[in-house]
Amino acid sequence: MAAADFSTPASANETIRPPGQVPPDGAGSPARPADSAGSPARPDGGAASPSRSIGGAGSPARSRPDACPGALQTHTAADGAVARLRTPGGLLTPDRLRVIADAATTWGSGVIELTSRANVQVRGLGEADGQAFADRMAAAGLLPSATHERVRNILVGPLSGLDGRGLADVIPLVRALDDAVLARPALAELPGRFLFALDDGRRDLLPLHADLTLLPTRPSPVAGYTGAGNEPGPGGSIEARDPGHGAGIAGCVLLLAGQDTGLRFPLADAVPVMVAAAEAFLAERTAQGTGAWRVAELIDGPAAITARLTTGTPQVFPAIRTGPDAATTDTAGRTDTGKSPGIVVMADGRVVLVVLAALGRLTAAQAHAVAEAADAGSAEVRLTPWRTLVIPGIAPAEAAAWTSRLAAAGLVTDAASSWAGVTACTGLPGCAKSLADVRSDATRATSHPPPATGPALTGHRPLPVHWAGCERRCGRPAGPAVLVTATPDGYHVESPGTSEHHTTLPATATAVARARTGDHR
Repeated sequence: MAAADFSTPASANETIRPPGQVPPDGAGSPARPADSAGSPARPDGGAASPSRSIGGAGSPARSRPDACPGALQTHTAADGAVARLRTPGGLLTPDRLRVIADAATTWGSGVIELTSRANVQVRGLGEADGQAFADRMAAAGLLPSATHERVRNILVGPLSGLDGRGLADVIPLVRALDDAVLARPALAELPGRFLFALDDGRRDLLPLHADLTLLPTRPSPVAGYTGAGNEPGPGGSIEARDPGHGAGIAGCVLLLAGQDTGLRFPLADAVPVMVAAAEAFLAERTAQGTGAWRVAELIDGPAAITARLTTGTPQVFPAIRTGPDAATTDTAGRTDTGKSPGIVVMADGRVVLVVLAALGRLTAAQAHAVAEAADAGSAEVRLTPWRTLVIPGIAPAEAAAWTSRLAAAGLVTDAASSWAGVTACTGLPGCAKSLADVRSDATRATSHPPPATGPALTGHRPLPVHWAGCERRCGRPAGPAVLVTATPDGYHVESPGTSEHHTTLPATATAVARARTGDHR
């Protein structure tokens, strides 16, 4: 089956040259770049430092642009330069995955790191290797713009259009939105942490609190929604129940920093509305005189952007209407989101293989194994913000064999694996600020976990766990989690139900196991 083209090649007369590198840690740069397999503050852009206020309470003290790395603007770390490659929607062809794997082997550490925004990064680049790496990515069509390379941050529901459970197939919107962003020179000014999300109605992306989230909705017969013109009917509201199967969509909601301010529009207008909202963010940032990186950092950001989209002469985008609030309940307990490894049945009878890269690290050999499996399916790979890889279109009769081959390559294929939900920052030796080699410690603790006790044995869903090398806790997941933070003499284990300090790894691992299962005895 022919592979879909998910990226735009650089033009023949465009020369891509690195504008420079981000200063190293501790040299006036941010603590770490956002959005990496071990570097992001969190998927929503990170917690504010004590010196600034966010979320509409006041103007943040942003004195400089964000320093998120790209393939051109790399980040200098203790183990060499870090190059981050945006992969809008996490969509890759098998050949492009092979290109990244080979480039990581040739110029980097040999490992592809999967980020919390379904992007990829390569560490360990030498000073003279950055240009060669960027040129190879551009030649493969993975770096279509030197000016917009860091702003192509687009999440998409990874199972959209595959299993029939979403309200709309939003995969085609990924390329359309990416093209629209690239076509507007002004949007090159978006911060590297600004995030678009295209939810297909199952609400799996809502917990990630993107700056702009598209959420298809369907009419509620109880609330009297007419669906005429994709607007709420008199006294109508948007249905709050789980979308499930079937049902037509009524239109779309645009969530701003996770908030529903009533913006409604037809699905066909999704891309121009999201582009208009991104432009409104830049305009509002200028008007407020801030260097805000996220919508939540603006003073009353969601309300201010909504006003720019719906008022004034003329309106920025006249097709937008306002309507009642939509439910924004997340789907933390859902199993049909691509978060967990396993097999998902597609609407056409074929299956999707979902595999997990432990700690978000994909070796070159594993990348080639995934690409080979994808060639046997729909010739596409979808990366997810949960560090899983979605491989659609596998014949049911071949699923077991491919699962075995991927497991043999070291990928996690079982949702019950102790690796599910485990993440870690870069740690030593890659990060000079780290107090421990957290990846090695996380690997030892996870590979040989202590015996499970408590509620997990009765079906309790274990909490995610994140190992961090210092108090910045880079890479921590959104929502409730067990945080394992290195200290000068051990680890501090913190969860919604416990706070403990341990000086040995076995004791730390036991505390983590208890915290994950909710057994705090």
